[in-house]
Amino acid sequence: MNVRRRHISTVALTAVAALGFGTLTACSSDSAAAGDTGTFDVVASFYPMAFLAERIGGEHVHVTSLTQPGQEPHDLEISARQTAQLEEADAALYLKGLQPSVDEAIGQSPIATKIDAAELTALEEHGTEAGHGEEHGDGHEDEHGHEDEQAHEDEHGHDHDHDHEGGDPHIWLDPVKYAEVAEGVGKAFQKADPDHAADYRKNTATLVKDLEALDEKFRTGLANRTTDVFVTSHAAFGYLAERYGLTEEAISGLDPDTEPSGARVKELQKIAKDDGVTTVFYETLVSDKTAKTLAGDTGLKTDVLDPVEGITDHSRGEDYFQVMEANLTALRTALGAR
Repeated sequence: MNVRRRHISTVALTAVAALGFGTLTACSSDSAAAGDTGTFDVVASFYPMAFLAERIGGEHVHVTSLTQPGQEPHDLEISARQTAQLEEADAALYLKGLQPSVDEAIGQSPIATKIDAAELTALEEHGTEAGHGEEHGDGHEDEHGHEDEQAHEDEHGHDHDHDHEGGDPHIWLDPVKYAEVAEGVGKAFQKADPDHAADYRKNTATLVKDLEALDEKFRTGLANRTTDVFVTSHAAFGYLAERYGLTEEAISGLDPDTEPSGARVKELQKIAKDDGVTTVFYETLVSDKTAKTLAGDTGLKTDVLDPVEGITDHSRGEDYFQVMEANLTALRTALGAR
């Protein structure tokens, strides 16, 4: 393990946490307070990666998230202090293509174990429309112009089309793909910390089983529905839509800060009418203004469909599984599932 952490005082660790390097679970907090004398120190880029590290690592890991609760992960800018802290870690777990500043910082760090979740499953291309594509037989596939998918550069100078050119990074919203990533993370932990390999193997198997059960809940829960189409604030649910035979129509593209064009808004109004859409979904970490405006203009309801990019007091659950089950409930209602 990283012996340098044994000499970091409680005061120093508290200062680091105050500057945005927050710990997650009770066991993580305890090990931080104790100065971390023997745990495997893992830095995770944002909540879905931290959740995997905690579930797989259990009592043997100290997990630190670079993204604070409530912070939109796409917008994260790594501080100099966080960059320095990366050098103290035993492993980094991240998802390349989602957070450019994290990709850069980890790429330049001397960490021996760098685990890129994007390499542990197959990434696919998704845009404002994602799902069963050609099976969507009402002609929307050919009608969609996707004017809002043009390159978008944010205030930090990041071209978000370029950021996602390797594929849609939102793999954790598909329980099957998330399980594939979990298996890869488990193997990486076993290799990096062989003294606890048996526990990592056991914890990974348990997590994968839980994700398989979640997949079955979605399959059975969405089996009998009146429409396949759902409208979201940004295109985070492409993998979920594809897994369960749905079509996601997003107001914005893969980047939640992208403003939709007027043509895209009109297109969504037509889609909502043609496909019996009842609900416009928004999320907890970004503004709901555009979603509520679209819903108001089309006489639709609004509800939360959470991309589980972070857990806050406003989340409909305390962890990944609880929030995903809340998402299933919301989708069942919106799609008229029986």
